[in-house]
Order: sequence, then C-alpha cells, then structure tokens
Amino acid sequence: MTLDQMRYLEIPLPEDIEKAKWCGDFERAQRLIRRRLDSGKLPFALVKRLELETEILRRLPRDYIYSEEEGLKILQEHIPGFTAEEMRELEDSSQIDWIYRDGKPYFCHSFYDTLITVYPDIARRAGEPDQAESNNKRLLKETVAEMQEKGRAGRHIRLRGTLRVADQAFRPGEPLRVHLPIPAPAVNMANIRVTGWSPQQAVIAPETAGQRTICFACAPQENIPFTVECEYDSIAAYHALDPEKVSPIQPDFDTQEQAPHIRFTPFLRALCSELSAGETNPLLLARRFYDYCTTKVTYSFMREYFTITQIPEYAALNQKGDCGVQALLFITLCRCAGIPARWQSGLYVTPYEAGSHDWAQFYIAPYGWLFADPSFGGSAYRAGSQLLHQHYFGNLDPYRMAANSQFQWEFDPPKDHLRSDPTDNQQGEAEYPDRSLSRQELDCTWEVLEMRPLD
Repeated sequence: MTLDQMRYLEIPLPEDIEKAKWCGDFERAQRLIRRRLDSGKLPFALVKRLELETEILRRLPRDYIYSEEEGLKILQEHIPGFTAEEMRELEDSSQIDWIYRDGKPYFCHSFYDTLITVYPDIARRAGEPDQAESNNKRLLKETVAEMQEKGRAGRHIRLRGTLRVADQAFRPGEPLRVHLPIPAPAVNMANIRVTGWSPQQAVIAPETAGQRTICFACAPQENIPFTVECEYDSIAAYHALDPEKVSPIQPDFDTQEQAPHIRFTPFLRALCSELSAGETNPLLLARRFYDYCTTKVTYSFMREYFTITQIPEYAALNQKGDCGVQALLFITLCRCAGIPARWQSGLYVTPYEAGSHDWAQFYIAPYGWLFADPSFGGSAYRAGSQLLHQHYFGNLDPYRMAANSQFQWEFDPPKDHLRSDPTDNQQGEAEYPDRSLSRQELDCTWEVLEMRPLD
C-alpha cells in the first residue's frame, strides 16, 4: 500500500460497510469488506478504496479508548462535582470527540487534554494554570514586538532528535529502517547543518525533498536509540500588509487540487463562495479565510489523520481540528479562490519545549510567500489577544523547525510499507521488512540544545 493509493480515499464506501463502521461494529465492517474483495466483481478503484478502509478500521478503535463511564470518572477525578449532565453537554456540543464502538459511545484518548487546553473555564475548575499567562505566550508577545520594531527576528537553534522502538515491538537482529525529520531550506530556514547522527549508517535526503529525513538502515541486536543533531537559523520577516499595495496580476501556481484531501468539494466551494462574497482582493480574501479558520473552527486534538477521508471538509463541517487540520482548511479555501497556498510543518521550538506543529503559506504579489498559522491565531483569538491574532495572518515567529514543505509526500528514500502517518512527518517512522511500526510502537523526543538570537 503506497502513498499514491491514498487518492482513492475520495471514493465513498458501500452503504452496508458505512453503516457497520459508524455504529462501531468494526468486525462486521471488516467481514463485509472481505466478502466484496473475494467476490472478484469490484472495479479496481473500489478495490483500492476497500484496502485502505481495512487499515482505517484497524486503526480507528485505537484512538477511542474511554467508555462514557470511564470518561466521567476521569473528569470527576480532576474536577470534583463534575456531573454526567455536564459531560453529555460537552459531547453534544462536540467539545468531546467520540465514536460508537459496539453501539456505545467511546471518547478519544485525548479528550481531556483538549478540554483543559482549549476551554479556560474547564481548565480553571481542574486547577490548571492559565495558558494565556504561560512562558510561551509571553515569549511570543515579546517576539512580535521585536519583529515590529526591527522588521524581523531570527534565532540560531540546535536540536537533538531521538527515536526508539518500544521494547515490545523490537525484534533483535532484524533489518530495521528508521526515518527522522530534519530541517529543510525555506524562506524562513537557512544555514542548515546536520552535525551528527547515530548509528552512522544513514542517508540524508536532499535539501529539495518535500518531506526531508535522515534514514537509518541496520539490524541491531539491542534496542538502540536513533539520534540526529542539527542546527539552523530560523528567520521570521515581519510584513505590515496593505491591501492597497496588492498587485492586480497574481500567479496561479499552487492552486490545484491534491487528492484526497485538498479538494474543492461542493461544500467547500459553497463555503469559499460565501466567505468571498463581494471581495476580489486576494489579500482580503485570504484574511476572510483565516478569520473563519480562527474564529469559527475551534482547536481540538485529533485522531490519526489516516482515518479521516477528507480533512479540510472535516474541519469545515465539524468546525474543529488541530493545527494541521486548520492549516489544510485554510490552504484549500485559498486554492479554491485561486490564491496560491502550500503546506509547511515540523516543530515549534522554544527555550521551554519542542513539539510537533503545522502551519500554512500563501502567496500574494508583490509580498511573495506569506505565512498563516490558524492554530496559533485561533488560540490568540480565544485568549483575547488581538496582537497575536493579527500577527499570525501574514507572519510567523522564529521558533520553528520546518522539515516538510509538501503534504502527503514520499520520503527519499521511500518507505516500503504504508506510513504510520501518510500525510506528514514530525516524529519519525520505522519499519521492518514485513510491516510498518505504528505510532504507539515508537517514542520520539526532541531536545533543545541551544537557542540564541541572531544579530
């Protein structure tokens, strides 16, 4: 199963399989798929779609692990006096992500993290610190002021990434291939050096790779860590955008659809048309799309992207999603309106932490490539920070490691088996000759070794 096969996700499922899937009867859904595949009567495209669905049905239950009773217990352990009625209100308002398993609601593994991260009233009741006053939020406000004063902000960053296979998944002496993301040149990335790695047998992807990695291939007898150290300059230019300066002639690259996710579905076309009504200036159009993604779509931790057949439409229909889901909705709306837009992702890196993050770029002449971070913008909007909400339309910050410039792109060298995350890469991938390892079988950490301002 290759990345090229992913385009068949846009094909709908037969009705009986769809019904079994969404009532949580995954065993029946798999049985129905096998019957159809064994019949020999299916067209090629439907065969490919059902093969993908077999993997989706295998993965989907892994993300929904708490029954309603278990979910209520977790909430009451953290919030004394929390009631079942309150919990069901959170379910009905889509603040708790759930699916049916065997006819009963089960909550996503990250449901509690979403609640305390996104909803300040719940966080306060749980005794969690105010996110608006965190070290990272103060750092961003200070950096935005620096960018507005100096016209840019730059940081020299040195990182170490480490991936280890879980003990229960490790096979001594068997060939193992590991991919770890590394920084790639971009308008905000320069002076990149991969300074060390272990084990020594490795292939570093070219700087032009859409999803750049260092690839290890060995057959370790012991469960060793795979590590890479790199350094680079992250430079964020500041743009004070003026719609009056927008050129009347705009380019048309990076405006195409990309199956299965970046597609102009009837609903997304209608949404784009509604948001675009009465406006033709591409900068102001992009701002309307950004405002929708940041004020109408609420941040939510997600299940595996592989289990969502059309990510931007999921975001627009459900009005929720994490950083990548929100970025893809923004990209798709821009492209639908003829505004060039593309993906960028990797890490958000500060002196306090390093973690996975996705964001977007869009092109407006004469400014060139600009940035939009709907996730950070939405967080700022919810916190009442007009400064940061405004900043993340057109601008970024220097606390990034961009490793991926393309969405759903093959590694170089490629994996032999379907990736744990076929869409993006921030935490690494690994595979044995017979199968790929799941994210639950891998542990990847990023350590900030050095960060200093650039002159």
